[in-house]
Amino acid sequence: MKIQKPRGTRDFLPDENRKRRFIEYKLRETANRWGYQEIKTPTFEQIELFTVKSGEGILGELYNFKDKGDREMALRPELTAPVVRMYVNELQRAPKPVKLYYFDNCFRYERPQKGRFREFWQFGAELIGSPRPEADAEVIALACQMLDEAGVDGDLHVGHLGIIRTLFTGLDAVTQGQIMRLVDKKDDKGLEDYLEEIDADIGMREKLFELIGLNGSDAVDEARKLVGDIEELQTFQSLLDLLDIYGLDYTVNFSIARGLDYYTGMVFEIYSSELGAQNQVCGGGSYRLAHLFGGKDIESTGFALGFDRVMEVCTVLPPQEKRAVVVCFDETRKEGMHIAQILREHMIVDVDVMGRSFGAQLKFANNMGARWVVIMGEDEVAQGKVALKDMESGEQEILDPDELVKRLTS
Repeated sequence: MKIQKPRGTRDFLPDENRKRRFIEYKLRETANRWGYQEIKTPTFEQIELFTVKSGEGILGELYNFKDKGDREMALRPELTAPVVRMYVNELQRAPKPVKLYYFDNCFRYERPQKGRFREFWQFGAELIGSPRPEADAEVIALACQMLDEAGVDGDLHVGHLGIIRTLFTGLDAVTQGQIMRLVDKKDDKGLEDYLEEIDADIGMREKLFELIGLNGSDAVDEARKLVGDIEELQTFQSLLDLLDIYGLDYTVNFSIARGLDYYTGMVFEIYSSELGAQNQVCGGGSYRLAHLFGGKDIESTGFALGFDRVMEVCTVLPPQEKRAVVVCFDETRKEGMHIAQILREHMIVDVDVMGRSFGAQLKFANNMGARWVVIMGEDEVAQGKVALKDMESGEQEILDPDELVKRLTS
């Protein structure tokens, strides 16, 4: 019986995995330079971590199960909630802001399609402890630089949920959440029907549709005409001024709602024109979650990059690896293994473990893309020498072992 991989998952072959690791390294390097520290959280958590804010309706999207202690668990569908849970458990007394980043796999039970998988990877960052626009701006700028380091040309859109929520006076949290989910889905007909169903104020309906229709350079001024010069709008303008200082190009877009109920203020998304309908490569915003997990109520800002989508459009490639194959035989295996160990301090080195002939070993070196072949024949070993063959030019020379190391590592 041939066993296939589970639906919605993937195998990564060596070339693809090498590219993924290189881009991951570039993202880690950027996060470290900005003062963020890497953390890890469990692959599975208590299911309440994900339902406490989003409700039981999220259960259909989770890989959930009962463990042997009859406890309800779930594979993590995202990483913000686990990171905040960890912060509440371990880091509440740490100096603020707490700046963290992570890279891990997540799981969602949904219909697999192009750009969407049941197992996927997120690279994200969280800045915990500052309610100021400087924190929001830093997080956005970090996300943009990460994508730039990966060679992804992203289109940044920025909005503010706090401005939209000022229209919801008198509406309970459940109703507000449903409105925001419909806004997030860009479902104007569904939104119109729902507002009719709850008999929402006509003036609020008109302002809401007009507000979420605003985008571009005049959006803030037009929003001010609708809602007045409110504090949320002033804070948003301060954020945009900071993004200008960072030199970022952006589009103001009040239709961004981010789907998840825990976002409270600034929200942003980054899109790639190189992708199809599923063109979002990054999303984030400011939120309050810690108090739901037993901690103090504190403002946080974060984002997650859809790593799999980044890999579809990234243009940065890993550097060419230096590789050599040491050709040896039963009589010269000791010397071949010894020289291979020396060279492995500087490059990738293969030694035959298949008992191949001389010609077959050369063919293997060619198939592996090795630039160099180090030949440990009986005559060379007897003279204390090695033969070095350049697979690109076909030239071959006889060298002392010390000369060989210098030649290949210079």
